Amino acid sequence: MHNASHLFRRVQSVLFWLPTLTVFTQIGLTVRMVTGNSMQPTLNPHLSSSHPRDVALFNRWAVVIKRKYERGDIVALRSPQEHGKLLVKRLIALPGDKGHGWLEGDDPFNSEDSNHFGPVPLALVDSKLTCVFWPPNRVGIVGSHMTWSQTERVVTHLV
Repeated sequence: MHNASHLFRRVQSVLFWLPTLTVFTQIGLTVRMVTGNSMQPTLNPHLSSSHPRDVALFNRWAVVIKRKYERGDIVALRSPQEHGKLLVKRLIALPGDKGHGWLEGDDPFNSEDSNHFGPVPLALVDSKLTCVFWPPNRVGIVGSHMTWSQTERVVTHLV
């Protein structure tokens, strides 16, 4: 009887917290593994079989609820071309009230981004990168700085 009541309490606890956690990951913070090398050297700088991929914390609240993002932020967005695919890119330009942004990978030679598919509706932006927390030697907040070539190209895309 003791084991049955213990099991019941555990199930009850899970049933209580599951909806809370689900809502939290939908509008709060979410964890994502960054795949690919389009954001090198900022993310996955040593991508290989012997080095693990970066695992990062993304802030959905800032994007979904507050619509707060700025030029230079690294964001996760739904691919404008491939349904169900999530991309991680840097927000290079915000064109005012047109509702579209220009997104690029930090490695211009290995990135499928706005240079390939053009300006992206900001409604496709899902979340904003907050920090990397795996692997341990990469733990830290990721800055929103852009390379000189990215900054130089902003003017070209918005005129």
